[in-house]
This record gives sequence, structure tokens and C-alpha cells, in this order.
Amino acid sequence: MSNPARVYLVGTGPGDPDLLTIKALRLIQDTDVIIYDRLVSDAILDLIPAGTTRIYVGKETGNHTVPQQEINQLLVKLADAHHRIVRLKGGDPFVFGRGSEEAMWLVKHNIPFEIVPGITAASACTTYAGIPLTHRGLAQGVQIITGHSQQDGPLDLDWKTLADASQTLVVYMGLANIKLICEKLVAAGLAADTPSAAIQNGTMAQQQCLLTTLGSLADETHRAKLCPPVIFVIGKVVSLADSLDWFGVNDGVNHQFLNSETTSYG
Repeated sequence: MSNPARVYLVGTGPGDPDLLTIKALRLIQDTDVIIYDRLVSDAILDLIPAGTTRIYVGKETGNHTVPQQEINQLLVKLADAHHRIVRLKGGDPFVFGRGSEEAMWLVKHNIPFEIVPGITAASACTTYAGIPLTHRGLAQGVQIITGHSQQDGPLDLDWKTLADASQTLVVYMGLANIKLICEKLVAAGLAADTPSAAIQNGTMAQQQCLLTTLGSLADETHRAKLCPPVIFVIGKVVSLADSLDWFGVNDGVNHQFLNSETTSYG
């Protein structure tokens, strides 16, 4: 008899429940089991119907509540029990979400699955901070990187390629290594006065956006005591943030645009 179970790897975006896709919302409200990460917001978890089984498998740098291998095995175990499973992930499953690793494990065990895209932080958080990823005359493209490596080893990145003034650079999970990242980019030729931003809790009511320069980004981030989730945006487009701050202006909430006193966009 074929196994009727199916696993849905669902991206929830960076936190604002209004950014869920219709498909994601439908699956959240009609499933047997929900497995969710640390970055799935409380506002999204509140959409889960009473009685739905919830399993938390959150992890953060240096503190994996449930190792990835155990998550993979859990998906198989639940599917073998003929459950319909929704695996919720912050952002998009295929952008630093390990969705492809879990999907490959499901393929290995012949378990049907679907991938439901979510709005990744590089798009959503920058938009809510008034920072376009591309803009004619300022940025011709976007580079997206992770700021930490497996087992917290050394960052092995092509710094020369990343230090491209014609591109916008977005750094995920870079809080612990932001000083090193900034130093490497400057050493590779990116100007220290390049406009830069740190966005904490993007798209949420408690969003904070620190505007500064590449040379001051690490120190200002430390001074502001920012904590995860934070993404960093480096590039000329950050200079538009003050003008395009629609989120704070429209809802009347102070989202704390923290302009560094050393900011100079030149």
C-alpha cells in the first residue's frame, strides 16, 4: 500500500503574517502536524488551529535544539505514520533554510513532498526598511551570502567578488562575524564610506534599522546591542532609506531608524 502522507516544506517569510502566501496559510490551517523553526513568528503560530500537533525544532548559531539529522529522521517517522506534515521555515525554504537538505532526505525515503516558497528576508526586510535591492545608477544586481559557516569554521568567501560597488550585498546570519566581514570587504577594495544598514526583526512591529557606513557598521551594531534575527545590507541603495521609509510613516509606529552619528554617504 502506498503511503498517503505528504510533507510540505513551507516558507513563512520573515515574520509579518500578512506576507504569507495563500497556499501557506491554507496548509497551516489544515494539517496533522506542524514542525517549526525558531524564526517562525508568534503571529504566524497563532494561526495554527487548536488541536494541531506542534513540534519545535528551532536552532541558532552554536545552539541546535534539534540537530538537522534528527529533524530529517523526524519527518520520515511522521510520514511513515501516515501524517500530513507541514514543516514551517522562516523566510524561504531554499534560501539558507536547509529546505533542499530535507527535500533530498525525503527523496531518499520515497516520501512525497512539496515546496512552498516564502518571501526571503533579503527582499522583505529591505523593502520594509525602504531599501531597494536594485536601483538604476546605484545597484545593478544583488549578492546574498551567509555570514557564518558550518561548525562555526572560518569564512571562506570570495571577498574580491563581494566587494563590488555596483552590487548590493545582503548578509544573513552575520551578527557574530560582522566585524570580520566589514574588515575583509574594506581590505578587498570596498570603500569604508559605503552606505550600510543592519535590520533587526524586519517586517515586525519591533523592527529596528540602523543606518551607517561600512566602516562603522560593526561598531554601531555592537553599540545598538542588536540581536538576532538581523540582516545586513551593504551598498549605495542604503542611501535611499531615509526617503523611502514607508513602513514607519504609514503605520505611525516608531520603528527606530537608528542613524549613526558617523553616517556620511558622500
